[in-house]
Amino acid sequence: MQGAHDLGGKHGLGPIDPEPESDEPVFHAEWERKAFALTMAAGMLGEWNIDESRYARERQHPIAYLSQSYYENWVAGVSKLLVEKGLVSAVEMNAVGQSGDHSAAKNLRIPTPEDAEKILTAGGPTLLENNRDPDFAPGDRVRVRKNHTTSHTRAPAYVQGSVGTIMRHYGCHVFPDTHARQQDGGEHLYSVCFSAESLWGSNNDNSEVLIDLWEPYLEAVS
Repeated sequence: MQGAHDLGGKHGLGPIDPEPESDEPVFHAEWERKAFALTMAAGMLGEWNIDESRYARERQHPIAYLSQSYYENWVAGVSKLLVEKGLVSAVEMNAVGQSGDHSAAKNLRIPTPEDAEKILTAGGPTLLENNRDPDFAPGDRVRVRKNHTTSHTRAPAYVQGSVGTIMRHYGCHVFPDTHARQQDGGEHLYSVCFSAESLWGSNNDNSEVLIDLWEPYLEAVS
């Protein structure tokens, strides 16, 4: 979906002034550390995947998303998923500091500290086997389809409609758009190179942008 989270390449938002990585702390406050831990721990229960987690954050009202900080949006996302998956009721979510009725709790996958460390350090593979040949190869010219979906997508709004060149084929990987709906399966993934002129109409800029895009996002340019 093209929500408040999809700000890449948009005009009128002012210059980016990031903190130097050497000066930026991992967490700016103790509550951010707890928000990160809560999101990781809840995700390890096995009730949702990483793309569902991203989509939960994206589904906020745009004003809420933009007015909150990074980890405030994480908390909003995990709170939504806990209610939607029936792990916490809406009443419990609003009853801060009170003990709820967990008599209907699911048979959850609860990892040990050792399991959690292994999950965080190893990650999860996204490369899948696929017997279907890729539609594109390095050197092919492609256009990014305009996709007005209300669901999850990893095709940035600013690149949709632009023409680029396939630089690399990564193989078949988990497809986020369907994975966010708990549908298994993958699609071929490519690195695509775009000129600044193609993306923003700037004909006096020689810079290029490389974007990783799945095959369903692309169409051939003759």
